[in-house]
Amino acid sequence: MKEAQLSELLENKQVHCFLCAHSCRIPEGKFGFCRVRQNIQGVLYANSYGKLIAVHIDPVEKKPFYHFLPGSRTFSIASAGCNFRCGFCQNWQISQVDFASQQLGEDFSGDKVVKLARENNCAAIAYTYTEPTVSLEFVLETAGLARLSGLYNLFITNGYLSHEAISLIAPYLDAVNIDLKFFRDSSYQKICSGRLSPVLDSIRLFKKARVWVEITTLVIPGENDAQDELSGIAKFISRVSKDIPWHISSFHADYKFNRYPDTPEATMKLAYDLGKKEGLQYVYAGNVYGWGQDTFCPVCKKLLIKRDGFRIIQLHMAGDKCVFCQAKLAGVFSIDSYSAKG
Repeated sequence: MKEAQLSELLENKQVHCFLCAHSCRIPEGKFGFCRVRQNIQGVLYANSYGKLIAVHIDPVEKKPFYHFLPGSRTFSIASAGCNFRCGFCQNWQISQVDFASQQLGEDFSGDKVVKLARENNCAAIAYTYTEPTVSLEFVLETAGLARLSGLYNLFITNGYLSHEAISLIAPYLDAVNIDLKFFRDSSYQKICSGRLSPVLDSIRLFKKARVWVEITTLVIPGENDAQDELSGIAKFISRVSKDIPWHISSFHADYKFNRYPDTPEATMKLAYDLGKKEGLQYVYAGNVYGWGQDTFCPVCKKLLIKRDGFRIIQLHMAGDKCVFCQAKLAGVFSIDSYSAKG
């Protein structure tokens, strides 16, 4: 266990945790909403610290990041726990662990993670699969060591962080993919046990902090697939920046949503077209076959990156520039172009 950051002692040994937007007030001996941060005699502890429940090597496109060092490998890690309760979670076996009854994971140090990432020729460490916010202390330790070793840090999150947490972690992050699951607060409350506005704030704040941002929306039949909701998401992203890539992903049944149908291809094409209509330069479709994964130049419209699943099979770029018209693309397409941006 590790003493948690972003907490304060209240009366009667209660602890206020302001790591995320739940802003839990935790009685002595109890856990916060995430079920991994525990009040022990008036001190908040991060019980999942250094206990990794998943360790894999992935293509960066799987996160998904299409505009951050495409074709590179990431060392992906996760600890148990999440501050949402999404009924459609595809990693629910590790995200919905209750540390009061199951203390799962193998002990790792930040040094060990960095060493393994370098040995496996990974360009970055990805904090992913579950919600990395609830493991902030280990993420901060590892991300700091990664920076010193020349590795990049990728944060894949539901965006339900406090402003204080973003201020702590943003200086160590190179890219963040944020799930924008719905555009209705009622849906966030009913399905995720959260709220919409903190997620929108996180997108704005990470962008303001100059962390590269990509956004993912899982399109769920009957829940967020109406035209007005998809259009609302696209409009919001466009207002923040038309250069933010929007990944729309096709749903398949899982966890408590195991009787829902898969997302029809027509709905995916509708979402894709709505994103383009709202002026987004880069819209991508996930979990579909034969379209929606390629990158085109926003100026000359020529194909620049052709993907087959998570593999790049054609690349027509010189650094961050289109080889046909020399237009710059938004994102980080080589280490040289990243260094030039500071």
